[in-house]
Amino acid sequence: MASIAIITARGGSKRLPKKNIKDFCGKPIIAYSIIAALESQCFDEVMVSTDSEEIAGIAKQYGAKVPFLRSEKTSNDFATTADVVLEVLNKYIRGGYVYEYACCIYPTAPFVTDAKLKAAQEILLKGDADTVMPVTAFSFPPQRGLVVRDGEITPMYPEYMLKRSQDLPRVYHDCGQFYYFKVDRFLENKNIMGRHTVPVFVDEMEVQDIDNETDWRLAELKFKIMEAINDKE
Repeated sequence: MASIAIITARGGSKRLPKKNIKDFCGKPIIAYSIIAALESQCFDEVMVSTDSEEIAGIAKQYGAKVPFLRSEKTSNDFATTADVVLEVLNKYIRGGYVYEYACCIYPTAPFVTDAKLKAAQEILLKGDADTVMPVTAFSFPPQRGLVVRDGEITPMYPEYMLKRSQDLPRVYHDCGQFYYFKVDRFLENKNIMGRHTVPVFVDEMEVQDIDNETDWRLAELKFKIMEAINDKE
């Protein structure tokens, strides 16, 4: 049941230069993903896929392996996460290393913890899931969303506007932290989210998409609050 953690860390970032190694509460942000993967003890290999020698050097400092640099094809703006993961797995397979399970972890995911990775692994090992991924609920029912048409506000789904929030099904979104999956099923359909994807539920306090400086500051604020809560416990 060999398992590999693949941390995807491209060097180019236009909105936040060097985002993947930018200091986040005292460490390069990629360090949190590496440390969580190593401390979970879920993986036989924790590697970073990058096209940057600088990122590779920092990744190695925190204990990850960088056995090769990412190709030019998977380093451009159009390469998908699945493209990157497929390249990594194929390189390992050609080298004689075949993994049954793989976990793609994003490098700007400081809220990933060893506990979440362990929980995902347990679900994957016990059930028939192709993929396990963390999700969090929308704080407001998206069924009651509004759109602007011709300068006027109108309901996106008029049929839901008179329904009580508690009568609407909970809707979730991807936390953007990791995807733990069975390698054979990924290689078959080339899709990170397999046909049978199972959730790990995460509190919205531990979720923050990081695309700009404001997002970064919000993430740091949430992280410090969570640290304070954990210290009290």
